[in-house]
Amino acid sequence: MSPTRAKKRAPRVASRKIPAAPARRALHYKVVELSNVDEAALERTVNEWCGQGWTFDGVQFAMRESSKRPSMGFVFFTREGGELAPPTEYGSDAFRTDHEAHDHLKRLSRHDAPAPTAKTDDAWSRLQALADDEGDV
Repeated sequence: MSPTRAKKRAPRVASRKIPAAPARRALHYKVVELSNVDEAALERTVNEWCGQGWTFDGVQFAMRESSKRPSMGFVFFTREGGELAPPTEYGSDAFRTDHEAHDHLKRLSRHDAPAPTAKTDDAWSRLQALADDEGDV
């Protein structure tokens, strides 16, 4: 074996940059209800919405027991929107911690829990009274 062959170097590997993860984008949904379900209505709906940039996602039919033809159809479309917004008020910080939830359930399960403060026949007033009571807990 020649000395030059004995010192053969490993092939050089080009360094590859790992692409950054794409920004998370919101997926918007469009549902189109068809009360007249026939070939022309389905074709017209798909062509109209796909022509506006929506991607056909699927179709679901509502059937009647007395007929083999669908009584209604729902055509689903999707398209990408802007970047996802940061978590809103319903983010993870909007919920109780496990300890707070446990304490809250204990308070609710007690037999000596305070009775609602307002008794009315109006459902909206009752809901408001319950919401006010919940805020005091």
